[in-house]
Amino acid sequence: MNRPLNGGRRNAMLGVKGHLDLTTIALGVVKNGKVVESLRIDTTDRADTLKPLLNKRLNYLLNKGYDLKKVVICSVVPKTTVLVERFIKYSLNIKAVVVGRDVIVPIKNHYKNPAQVGQDRLLGSYAALKLYGKPLIVVDLGTAITFDVISKKGEYLGGSIVPGIRLSAESLFLKTALLPEIDIKAPKSPIGRTTQESILSGLFYGYGVLCQGFIDLLARQLKANPKVVMTGGHTHLMKKFVSPRIRIIDEDLVFKGMSMLLK
Repeated sequence: MNRPLNGGRRNAMLGVKGHLDLTTIALGVVKNGKVVESLRIDTTDRADTLKPLLNKRLNYLLNKGYDLKKVVICSVVPKTTVLVERFIKYSLNIKAVVVGRDVIVPIKNHYKNPAQVGQDRLLGSYAALKLYGKPLIVVDLGTAITFDVISKKGEYLGGSIVPGIRLSAESLFLKTALLPEIDIKAPKSPIGRTTQESILSGLFYGYGVLCQGFIDLLARQLKANPKVVMTGGHTHLMKKFVSPRIRIIDEDLVFKGMSMLLK
């Protein structure tokens, strides 16, 4: 693994978030509280796969002139956290700040076992609370689709988790004999005319209806009219299929939360 090139002109913070062992790792560069660059890497948690991809993306950022001064990692997979942390130390000579270990998300957590909540869920909820007010529901369209609920008091109540679009598509391909592997892209119609179109219709229109139903259900549980914030890697693909109640779309919510924590 080669060391990335030395940094350039613009002081910035690098945020890293990731989930599971076959997923997307996101990198975000934050300057003065604003996300100025974001990249995503489809990878596994194997060092021989992950490190070259991280090295390539980091070189890209440094060649653009970002002088990375701080690095924050938000991860729910300890193995991946260790790999990324060591890579950052070797490449940038920076000790990364790990959310949940080095810095705690300052939101009251009503989970029965607070340690079970993914740090990304807490961080997204905290950032949404600070940016958009309360009560609210945060819908994160990532590897898993999560629905997180923040009360009128600004407290994290919990939420729901379902498999994400990509996981569902991979499950269909791996667990059924005749269904093909497909590229994840928005369908043109709810009535598929091929097997691929039918799968995409089921995923996008199906998850759109699921999101609408969950938002309505959670709003009734809150006995309020909460704001709804949508974030996550599949936001740009899914936004037209989900509830019209979603007025706030913020794909960089977790990166903004990382920046807030350092302040």
